[in-house]
Amino acid sequence: MSTMLLLRRQEGQRGEPALPEMKKLRLRLFLLAFFLKAGAFGTLFRAYDLQIRRGAELRAMAERQHLRELELAPRRGTIFDRNGAPLAMSVDAESVYADPKALFEAGLSVEQVAQELARVLGIDQKRLLERLKSGRRFVWVERHVTPEEAKAVERLRLPGIGIVNEPKRYYPNRELAAHVLGFANVDGEGIEGLELALNERLRGTRVRIPALRDRMGRIVYAEGSLSGQGLVGDHVHLTIDKTLQHIAERELSLAIRTFEAQAGSIVVVEPQSGELLAIASYPTFDPNRPADFPPSHRRFRAITDRFEPGSTIKPFTVASALEAGVIRPDEEIDCKNGKWVIIEGERPITDTHPHGLLTPAEVLAQSSNIGAAQIGMRLGRAGLYRAFRRFGFGQLTGILLPGEIPGTLRHHSKWYERDFASIAFGQGLSVTALQLAMAMAAIANGGKLMKPLIVRRIEDGQSGQVEEFLPELRRRVLSQEVARLVADMLIAVTGEGGTGAEAAIDGYPVAGKTGTAQMSGSGPGYATNRWLSSFVGFVPADAPRLVIAVVIQEPVIDHYGGVVAGPVFRRVGEAALQHLGVPPRIRTERPKLALRSPSLNLPQAPGGQLQQPRALAVSNENGRIVPSLLGLPLRRALKILDEQGFHAELSGTGIVTAQEPPPGLRAPEGTTLHLTLTPPSVIAAQALEREDQVKTWFGAEGHWRKR
Repeated sequence: MSTMLLLRRQEGQRGEPALPEMKKLRLRLFLLAFFLKAGAFGTLFRAYDLQIRRGAELRAMAERQHLRELELAPRRGTIFDRNGAPLAMSVDAESVYADPKALFEAGLSVEQVAQELARVLGIDQKRLLERLKSGRRFVWVERHVTPEEAKAVERLRLPGIGIVNEPKRYYPNRELAAHVLGFANVDGEGIEGLELALNERLRGTRVRIPALRDRMGRIVYAEGSLSGQGLVGDHVHLTIDKTLQHIAERELSLAIRTFEAQAGSIVVVEPQSGELLAIASYPTFDPNRPADFPPSHRRFRAITDRFEPGSTIKPFTVASALEAGVIRPDEEIDCKNGKWVIIEGERPITDTHPHGLLTPAEVLAQSSNIGAAQIGMRLGRAGLYRAFRRFGFGQLTGILLPGEIPGTLRHHSKWYERDFASIAFGQGLSVTALQLAMAMAAIANGGKLMKPLIVRRIEDGQSGQVEEFLPELRRRVLSQEVARLVADMLIAVTGEGGTGAEAAIDGYPVAGKTGTAQMSGSGPGYATNRWLSSFVGFVPADAPRLVIAVVIQEPVIDHYGGVVAGPVFRRVGEAALQHLGVPPRIRTERPKLALRSPSLNLPQAPGGQLQQPRALAVSNENGRIVPSLLGLPLRRALKILDEQGFHAELSGTGIVTAQEPPPGLRAPEGTTLHLTLTPPSVIAAQALEREDQVKTWFGAEGHWRKR
């Protein structure tokens, strides 16, 4: 107690207040404790923020600094022809890359490096120098170099310059089927043709794999190796036959050079299924180096160029009139001696040669514009318009290729009187070569308009599962009787005195139609010196295996379709039939049922309206035509064979799925037909595998139907 009093006296003697000093000390202690607590709380909050609230985000950020996902593009799938020959494939190619930062760290002059690389690779030195000055860790020097160029780069031994293998799209047959295939760019992306249309399937699924990156940014792969799965795209098998494609392209090119034409196209179709065996355009290009050719060479004229069909439209006019029952096969049409004035004061419709009375078959054989116009007018505007639409004119065919156009067919309400007449013989509308071929296939196969098929199947690159593309019926346009009758009529076109005699093939009956059309000029109307020559037909006419459409644009030496396009049909048909193993037939004189046979008078309904044509007798001394039994149950098939005078040899039970001889051939009465049958449950199961897209010929009437 005395000590405390003594201290207070001493403080009082010095004049320093004791109480305020204590307050300052306490304040300092309080502030120290506050800041210590605040620091501790801040540390705890920061730890919570970093480890809990933002923990996942920061961990991902840290991983991104040393981990990286690489996206590996799979090897692009192969495109094969129908027999398994590769048309487009991916091969390994060497590409040169550079690390500009590594060049800088090695103390090299980028100007000198650019000069050396440009010298051995033959590339632009200025553009390469701009890339090397970018300061990035990776730039391409040149993609897909030759092995010799790659070795020359290796001999330079430049730090930061490396070579890597990557897939390159390669077309081993060069120009063959170039327009069908199209091409892919340096990154493996489809640009044109099937490469573009099926890009997603051919490219396959890209694969991401984890990789480690060191402090210099260099990639080190993590543990594990690639199994190879997912690194290949789907493989595509086409309907195209490589041999037939080569034949078609060769003959088309020869004809264009012979007649000094500007361009052309050719389509070869299997009429029963709609499968395209060959389709080509000229001029063409090499898809291995598309940049070396002008853009016009890459135009797929068979599906993108529309033209007035001229006389090749006449078979469809005649067929539609017969189907509608407005003309009879033996009826005589007054062709006005080659000149017909529809409207006074306007230009008349003329024929190349004057004719008087002609039957429909003779109208086709002599290619009479006046006869076709009068037949078309029997249908009426709406009837002719509907008929051409049913044959597919003015519509897309639906082929699995980019760039197809529908052609032009104006609505009948916009037709003038002369338009009405001229459209019936091929002026005033436009079509494509593919449309023309598919329409003629409908006559060849018994009246069914098929969708053109160019892909047969796609094989999954990972699982190996196969997706089949089956024939697809668009609609029935003619009865079998009328289709067969018109086919008989078209044989006269290639016979003696017909306009298509140059298209006749020795040993085989040929049905077809020539076309010679003026092309439009720079002003209104038609040019006097620009022509389009065409021929479309099928062979053998009595059991069609091939439909061939040939279109030659602006020939100079000659311009008649029978002279210019007809021989192309003949040469392609001869080679194709030999390739397919179709034996020749002895060409006999056909009965005159398609010309003036009174036995083909169709009955008239009251009021003069012609009735729908019924089944026509088409047998001669060489036998009877083998009926089509495909898709029929056994009981019904046997009944038809008994009525026709044929016998049957059976294999299996259920529905008829194959027959030999095939339908349409002529066979002696009493011939035994070999029938293969399949249970309906098996057919249904096969159809269901393709779900709603499946088209199958299973049906009570043997027609193609959608499940």
